[in-house]
Amino acid sequence: MMDEEAAKKMEEGLGDSAMNKKQEEVAEIENGKERIIMEVPPPSSEANNNKQKTKRVATLDAFRGLTIVLMILVDDAGGAYPRIDHSPWNGCTLADFVMPFFLFIVGVAIALALKRIPKISYAVRKIVLRTLKLLFWGILLQGGYSHAPDDLAYGVNMKFIRWCGILQRIGLVYCVVALIETFTTKLRPTPGHLSIFTAYKWQWFGGFVAFLIYMITTYTLYVPDWSFVDHINDDKLNRYTVKCGMRGHLGPACNAVGYVDRQVWGVNHLYSQPVWRRLKACTLSSPGEGPFRQDAPAWCRAPFEPEGLLSSISAIMSGTIGIHYGHVLINFKGHWERLKQWVSMGFVLLIIAIILHFTNAIPINKQLYSFSYVCFTAGAAGIVFSAFYILIDVWGIRTPFLFLEWIGMNAMLVFVMAAEGIFAAFVNGWYYENPHNSLVHWIKKHVFVNVWHSERVGTILYVFFAEITFWSLVAGILHKFKIYWKL
Repeated sequence: MMDEEAAKKMEEGLGDSAMNKKQEEVAEIENGKERIIMEVPPPSSEANNNKQKTKRVATLDAFRGLTIVLMILVDDAGGAYPRIDHSPWNGCTLADFVMPFFLFIVGVAIALALKRIPKISYAVRKIVLRTLKLLFWGILLQGGYSHAPDDLAYGVNMKFIRWCGILQRIGLVYCVVALIETFTTKLRPTPGHLSIFTAYKWQWFGGFVAFLIYMITTYTLYVPDWSFVDHINDDKLNRYTVKCGMRGHLGPACNAVGYVDRQVWGVNHLYSQPVWRRLKACTLSSPGEGPFRQDAPAWCRAPFEPEGLLSSISAIMSGTIGIHYGHVLINFKGHWERLKQWVSMGFVLLIIAIILHFTNAIPINKQLYSFSYVCFTAGAAGIVFSAFYILIDVWGIRTPFLFLEWIGMNAMLVFVMAAEGIFAAFVNGWYYENPHNSLVHWIKKHVFVNVWHSERVGTILYVFFAEITFWSLVAGILHKFKIYWKL
């Protein structure tokens, strides 16, 4: 969502290698921003009327739009359909694909945006500024200041502010991957079918360092006993103690990922309602939410940061794999060459993840952002991206995916207004007598739930029509007038 410039101003050889017309890439620097133009030489009779035309990588927008749509769907319908909500611990559900899909497409767009860098110092300033913007918006939207959409209050007690979140993780991954790409732009030999990896060895080296830091810390760091006060579910503010005293534990209570966040941020600054509360050990309503069991262990009430520091270091690998797909898009001009690279890598990653998970070597776990989770979700992203590329950019079947493209072009706007509930909160602010007598609540109750006589069916239809369809139309209108929210 921070890569609109790449999506709107860059195209990397979408022409089929079998075309008779020769295509030449021309770099143009405009106001410090690079734009790749596809120059198509006209017939000789029109030699004096040479025209340039710019084409977009439509798959990039569609994939980004798909990710936003998935986020809206799982956030607003996950309560009614727990099976699509985040996995309480090990495993992978529909919701668990959202974050790595974001990071994957960020990596792809970085490769396009930084293909040519006229001035490194300028590029670094842009990267740092964009990272700071992401951190600001992340803390504002998910740090506790915003209570949208249902709670009309705003403000946060700094004693409990949440420092981590979705945009903060994207900002960290974007900053690291983009800086490596920027500083190594002049160190790349000409890549080939296998040397595409060695040509960008510094990007892979950065991902490998992230892998080493994560794995060594996760499996060797000693996690002592720890305690916390439940400020959300316990009116008496009792202090609970979790017994640990171990290394290499991958369960909810004593993993190194949580320990690092408690030491760095403080236990009061972590996410207060982690998804592990839906485990069978914590509630009889599993996999849905419900009251705690009487014999629930103490850690069920504890906070945990799903976008924490150590897991975000692991997430750098998702961005690294994404930028590799972007490098393939740049350096291979034929559709078949690109797809061969993308699909083969996607299946290899999926196989690695499945082996690691089902042998219990490294379970797929979104909360820990385990290595098997990186491989599984990146492999899935690569396959979906390849499928979109075939449908949209090779076969030209674009119309059914236009709504995804529109959302993808204004991803930040739809994320803030829809996924974070800011627009719904604005509408809810205009109510009659009771805050629950607002237009949003009325539409959901009377147009969807009551008509279908089902909370579950009404909820999913509301999400599809009143949210996804609505914001698709809004994004389409904004695209018509060339209005985009850029960071």
